[in-house]
Amino acid sequence: MTTALILMQAQQGGGMSMIIMLVLMIAIFYFFMIRPQRKRQKEIEAFRNSLTIGSEVITASGVYGKVKNLNEGEPYISIEIAKDVVIKVDRNYVYAKDNQPLQQQ
Repeated sequence: MTTALILMQAQQGGGMSMIIMLVLMIAIFYFFMIRPQRKRQKEIEAFRNSLTIGSEVITASGVYGKVKNLNEGEPYISIEIAKDVVIKVDRNYVYAKDNQPLQQQ
């Protein structure tokens, strides 16, 4: 129903109000969806860059472990999930463990 009202206003010469409404909708979308998501992505990237050997992490698939080797220059890190059990995980799939909140900026 509101879409029909907007179209009727645009046909009656309310083109400027249509543009203003569209700009407002884009601004609301940006501030409530895009900006928080970018902030969260920056926090995750900062965490991944600050990883050290012995840091407790969780993978995207839900595997908990400790960083065993950072493998500098490689796209993966080595994580120890049990005594003498080490797996290789892509860096993009490693997150902070639940009790380690990401840094607030």
